[in-house]
Amino acid sequence: MVLNVSFGSIIIPFSDILSILTGGGSESIAFDAIIWNSRIPRILTAILCGAAISVSGLQMQVLFRNPLAGPYILGISSGASLGISLLVMGASLFSVTTFVYSSWTLALAATIGALFILLIVFMISLKVKDIMTVLIVGIMLGSFTTALIGVMQYFSSADQLKTFIIWTMGSLDAVNYEEITVISIVVMVGLLIGIFNIKALNLLLLGEGYAKSMGLNLSRSRLWIILSTGLLAGCITAFCGPIGFIGIVVPHLCRIWFQTANSKLLFPASILMGINFMLLSDFIAHVPNSDLVLPINSVTAILGVPIIFWMVLGQKKISNSI
Repeated sequence: MVLNVSFGSIIIPFSDILSILTGGGSESIAFDAIIWNSRIPRILTAILCGAAISVSGLQMQVLFRNPLAGPYILGISSGASLGISLLVMGASLFSVTTFVYSSWTLALAATIGALFILLIVFMISLKVKDIMTVLIVGIMLGSFTTALIGVMQYFSSADQLKTFIIWTMGSLDAVNYEEITVISIVVMVGLLIGIFNIKALNLLLLGEGYAKSMGLNLSRSRLWIILSTGLLAGCITAFCGPIGFIGIVVPHLCRIWFQTANSKLLFPASILMGINFMLLSDFIAHVPNSDLVLPINSVTAILGVPIIFWMVLGQKKISNSI
């Protein structure tokens, strides 16, 4: 957080930053605007995004007993993208632009789209026990939704197409305080539901038979896990774009770091590590002392893929970690 607030395209003296954050202000009005209207909202968004995506990945990996499960891989982010595309394209046909760009309607559309894909994958997982088959199904659903989005893009205007492509690259810059309020409410609800799911997650680690013998209602627990993941992944995708790799990498890093599969520890650990991972990605994306801003999705991939290779080549058996 200190790095993110201290560095950016404009060099601001650290004494001025401290004065602005403590309410003293600065002699330069521009410095105040940069801190409060650009850097602080971006930091808050990164915190919410990192926590939400990491917990989503943790819950998906336990629910599907799949080490590669995550909002991006299983097509949940694609479903959220499809929900937003349908809302924008459908409403634009009737010129209802005020309704389309409401913060709450964006979050609702993305969440519904994410839940729709997740429910399909979950229903298939009940019939197919092979985790690799479920993974393939998730990838296929993601490709199918991407194809539908491509069809809508083909019939969209140049401005709509450009806006959507930029959105898919991911960005924390366009989120304002009103949208941060929406994200905060939805993420907090999703995390609270996730906290109540911790016991169920630990029981599911030991197998469905054991979970049933301990009195766990499997159907109800799965639905709560799905609801939590849909809220977290859908809301973040609505405002920040589809953020990849964090949901896969962070839970595994936490398992390796703490040498445990206990969700009571992994849940808060994933939140904290996810926040730091996202803040680091945002810091790298905003190249210090430069006007260059990289897509956040590209940065998370650049950081995430080497970690996956390190776990595989370093004989970290991620398939046995859950």
